[in-house]
Amino acid sequence: MSRDSNYDHHISIFSPQGRLYQMEYAFKAASSSSGLTGVAVRGSDSCVVVTQKKVPDRLMDPTSVTHVHSITSKIGVLVTGLSADCRAQVQRARYEANDFRFKYGYDIPVHVLAKRIADIAQVYTQSASMRPLATVCLLIGVDDERGPQVFKVDCAGHYLPFYAAASGAKEQEAVNFLEKKVDDMKGYDLDRTVRAAIMCLGTVLGSDFRGNEIEVATVQGTGGKFTVMSVSDIEGHLNAIADDADA
Repeated sequence: MSRDSNYDHHISIFSPQGRLYQMEYAFKAASSSSGLTGVAVRGSDSCVVVTQKKVPDRLMDPTSVTHVHSITSKIGVLVTGLSADCRAQVQRARYEANDFRFKYGYDIPVHVLAKRIADIAQVYTQSASMRPLATVCLLIGVDDERGPQVFKVDCAGHYLPFYAAASGAKEQEAVNFLEKKVDDMKGYDLDRTVRAAIMCLGTVLGSDFRGNEIEVATVQGTGGKFTVMSVSDIEGHLNAIADDADA
């Protein structure tokens, strides 16, 4: 038996190598449990999130299955990980956003919400009476002062701004794809941003999509609302991508 095997029973105990094994297990659950991959891309005046849409049971209503949620009218989030934990994370984020508006009289900025979610997640790593939520959040919004914002918040409490980010089962492959495009993304309009995100997801999964097999959500401009795209709009972007590939 490994010497470190006794150090994974409690979340608040470090191993002699300085590792928190329960947190490593949480990261593994967050990335692989759902089997989904999510991508967030930031353009010149907009942000986009794209993920797969998998209905686990044929008897389920497909409209009830989503990993893309609105937090406020101008902030959205793509959450990957355990489904129940994702729901709890979204509910807490909505509570924090509305509490901020009640206290201060204006909508919470994206970076403030990301920090608050990360602070709560970090507290969960310190107490043996709680377990961390096995989720990774990709927050998008357009800030009045900072412009388009993409934040990634993980279950350990890290939160950082990104030009583009990925989460889930094929995270590393998606990151490799996005790194090659990052210099061009800063000048993308909404349509090009959406197509870049869809192309990234299609490339790493090695498959073509139909409009009802992915979810796409956007925020455009400082006055823009968080909007989930309809199937017909997604089909339009897929057709445009196919036309560009044939050209």
